[in-house]
Amino acid sequence: MDPRLVKYATADVPRYTSYPTAVQFQNDFPHETWKGWLAGLPEDATLSVYIHVPFCRQMCWYCGCHTSVPNTYDRATRYVERLLKEIDITAPLLSVRKGQVTHFHFGGGTPTYLTEEDLARIVEHVRARFGLADEAEVAIEMDPRTFSAEKAKALADMGFNRGSFGVQDFNERVQRLVNRIQPYEMVAQCVQDLRNAGIEAVNFDLMYGLPGQTVDSVVETARQAAGLRPDRIAVFGYAHVPWFKKHQKMIRDEDLPGIEARYEQARAIERTLIEEGYTPIGLDHYAREGDPMIAALENGTLRRNFQGYTVDPADALLGFGCSAISSMPQGYAQAARDMARWATAIEEGRLTIDRGLTYTPEDRMRGEIIEKLMCFLRVRPAEIVARHGFPEESIADAWEKLRPLAADGLCEITAEGEVIVPDEHRLFVRTVASAFDAHYRPAPNRHAKAV
Repeated sequence: MDPRLVKYATADVPRYTSYPTAVQFQNDFPHETWKGWLAGLPEDATLSVYIHVPFCRQMCWYCGCHTSVPNTYDRATRYVERLLKEIDITAPLLSVRKGQVTHFHFGGGTPTYLTEEDLARIVEHVRARFGLADEAEVAIEMDPRTFSAEKAKALADMGFNRGSFGVQDFNERVQRLVNRIQPYEMVAQCVQDLRNAGIEAVNFDLMYGLPGQTVDSVVETARQAAGLRPDRIAVFGYAHVPWFKKHQKMIRDEDLPGIEARYEQARAIERTLIEEGYTPIGLDHYAREGDPMIAALENGTLRRNFQGYTVDPADALLGFGCSAISSMPQGYAQAARDMARWATAIEEGRLTIDRGLTYTPEDRMRGEIIEKLMCFLRVRPAEIVARHGFPEESIADAWEKLRPLAADGLCEITAEGEVIVPDEHRLFVRTVASAFDAHYRPAPNRHAKAV
């Protein structure tokens, strides 16, 4: 690892799945503002719907998600009932005609923790309230340890056409250290079950920086994963935040790879997946030939949202469930993160929105620059600044921050004013993007490490 990169690799930097980031969300966001946003969507607006399921059967020690392990299924039963009511409270506030949902995604937690009956109720409720477009993508995140051929068939019958498995690592020692035992053969069978049921589109998540991982072990996992031919593979660095996620205290610091080892693991996974025929997408995604994400990368329509990289062109994203975030043309709104607070709002017939943010014109301008950079590793800031009606000097601060990054090789600034992140430094695209973030102030333990 180039010594010049170490200071950047260890810095806390936003993931930029939104701009401004969730750190800037304001508490007690006005419900009248949210209602106005919903009512203001045009009749022909396209929608994405996200359902958050905050439950798992077992806690993985590395997990940073908003989830828990219920003692009994009763908690999930009550959650589903409230979730349906939350949809009922929100749906009448929109004037969008039915059939405009182009993407419908279940995340978690582990959405397949829910019974097939409860999943079907949610799917049918969304279909009845909003309507799905004819070619809508209906996707769900799954745990191989609780999957089966019967579940695959049930999901296909509900209309799901994309499934995502949290693989993370196939090495047995690593799996023991993170409390997630799922042998390669188990995952391979899950993929086969999914495809046999008619769900052809498959995603994998892999991780680096986990306890016990080495360059050799992550390369082996990447090769095994690629051999199962998932359409997309996302590769994330483990964020060790035991002061925030108490269960991470089960992971010993001495078992974790250092920053240089993390960097080498990430680069090794990248090289391996490219050798296996995958195309790198932005910071951390890889797509197999023929996947729509490659076309979006090439034609300039790739987007980035709270689920990561996406081909979703929808005008608005509606999030349902505890802590779910919605994205609208005017800004962001987040449901209460505290389960009791979320549940109380629903029982009282109120909107669950707790936090949010309204874009300023400058936020829109800087957000577009950051998203373009995150997606395509290159951007012409002056063109975007001019299109938004701002003077060139409005991003003078960004050019000042970029100069030392360019001097250290993290980016190039061409004579035409284009900012380019070299492929070999794609891991640092968040660092380069942060130069355009007017809100960002470096602070320990606020964001994930750059590497």
